[in-house]
Amino acid sequence: MSNTEIKLKVSPLTRVRGYFLAGLLVVAPVGITLWLSWLVLSFIDARVTPLIPDVYSPNTYVHFAIPGLGVLVLLIFIIIVGALTRVLLGRWIVRGGEHLLSRMPIVRSIYGATKQIVETVLANQSDAFRQVVLFEYPRRGSWAIGFVTGKTIGEVQSITADDVVNVFLPTTPNPTSGYLLFLPRSDLVELSMTVEEGIKMIISGGIVTPRDKRSPEEKEKVKILKAQSDKPTIINGDIKI
Repeated sequence: MSNTEIKLKVSPLTRVRGYFLAGLLVVAPVGITLWLSWLVLSFIDARVTPLIPDVYSPNTYVHFAIPGLGVLVLLIFIIIVGALTRVLLGRWIVRGGEHLLSRMPIVRSIYGATKQIVETVLANQSDAFRQVVLFEYPRRGSWAIGFVTGKTIGEVQSITADDVVNVFLPTTPNPTSGYLLFLPRSDLVELSMTVEEGIKMIISGGIVTPRDKRSPEEKEKVKILKAQSDKPTIINGDIKI
């Protein structure tokens, strides 16, 4: 039977369904992105715009809510704060505020942890979320994807005989929650996919799988053996940080 005869047997309903699915693949990501952006925009506007005095609020003169006004005011406020921290008076005010927060029992813990995380991510002081790794979890022969967040230091490393690293194991489909694991370097297999590709794979539950970027020679190398009793499964599983 020729390809022409096969095409003739395709019903109009099947073609419409195919067109619908093709259009859905294009429209759905754009629609979800715009929807989430609108939610964030509305959330910020609803909390920042009411703080603007009526005399200085453009909404008072145009008689309708201007979308994005709260976001614009928030950005201007952050820029002003950043500019003030670069001058002597601004630094004194910031240090005074930090000293005040450090004297509050519960607030100082939250503020200290948040500040350290933000400084680490923005200042690029570590290899946080720079590598995607594969490791056995939660049992032998079962594998999970995680992100290396840095080299383990302090008490955890000092009491551990192995050279361990910090690995964040995210959950599906919400990668913002997960588990912090301290794993030996030898138990990790570095993957060629980027962090963004790894996050997409986790959010989609494995539906979106990035292509293998390794060279033909690398693809021929076996890095993981079949799990058998207590024998090691990872071959040369030492990652560089």
